[in-house]
Amino acid sequence: MNNTDKIYNLAVSGVQKLIPYTPGKPIEELERELGLTRIIKLASNENPLGPGKKALAAIQATLPHLALYPDGNGFNLKRALADKYAVDISQITLGNGSNEILELVARAFLTPELEVVFSQHAFAVYPLVTQAVGAMAVVAPALNYGHDLDAMQQRITDKTRLVFIANPNNPTGTLLDHADLESFIKALPDTCICVLDEAYCEFVGDQSADNSIAWLKKYPNLLITRTFSKAYGLAGLRIGYGLSSPQLADILNRVRQPFNNNMLALAAAEAALTDIEHLQNTLAVNAQGMQFITESFKNLGLEWIPSAGNFVLVDLKQPAMPIYEALLRKGVIVRPVDVYELPNHLRITIGTQAENQLFLQALAEVIQVS
Repeated sequence: MNNTDKIYNLAVSGVQKLIPYTPGKPIEELERELGLTRIIKLASNENPLGPGKKALAAIQATLPHLALYPDGNGFNLKRALADKYAVDISQITLGNGSNEILELVARAFLTPELEVVFSQHAFAVYPLVTQAVGAMAVVAPALNYGHDLDAMQQRITDKTRLVFIANPNNPTGTLLDHADLESFIKALPDTCICVLDEAYCEFVGDQSADNSIAWLKKYPNLLITRTFSKAYGLAGLRIGYGLSSPQLADILNRVRQPFNNNMLALAAAEAALTDIEHLQNTLAVNAQGMQFITESFKNLGLEWIPSAGNFVLVDLKQPAMPIYEALLRKGVIVRPVDVYELPNHLRITIGTQAENQLFLQALAEVIQVS
């Protein structure tokens, strides 16, 4: 064993075995690899419209103050969120994206003696944060590509400290029944925290997702995580938040790093909350694009999983990686999901009409060749 290899043995056991999260391929990387000049990225569930005008104006107004540290407490954004959702400021935790909230709750509540329950085909960060702190991951088999709440309930023991639920689920887009979900949360022991990951809640057709916030008054072991990366178009600024009981938020804020949200992100997120027009345009583009893409899948003889998010999982009925790679050569970046035990599927972000058309044209050509 050389000296370099010895470094790995110094890391804690969970980290030694950890396989880092692989993000969607960046446009710049594909440009370098293939020398392409026209590339569309439909891999990371980003908003194809980008940030709204109000967020951009807030960023511009904040630029002269970048020599100063941001407000470490994020008071103005917390106040805006508290007003929007009728909660107290003490119930809010701000994160560097909602991903950081997932890491904070794992760091704050897990030990190697404890367990975490989540679903097969659920967000890849759940096993990552679990393994990083050395806790035991307990995976419940999926039901129709989504969460099987009964199977998850059966796996909860006195060692279960966290349950992760994504609703809508990433990468499959499945949505749980609201009443079934509350019944599941209600049945949890008070020693188990339910992390309800609602990163895509704005795309849900009805307003039932907002009703989950009302559960906070009844279930002090509930943590809801949301983000500005998707519907609000601020993925590059990395800002999200958690809503919970004041006591749970207090614990999370004890392990949260100071100044974890930069000044531009705080200002842009606060402004984005008021930009109703941009949000409505985003939802309209997504709904139109979803219908166009899924109808085109049908015409191509392909099946897909109905999605409540801003993405859709298509079943190619054959290994997806060769088709993914062929699409890359045509300048189209989508997301393979073999890491989610779905080797025959690709996840497609809904883009602009022009992007959707380019993707479908490339897909039809690739499928015909294969």
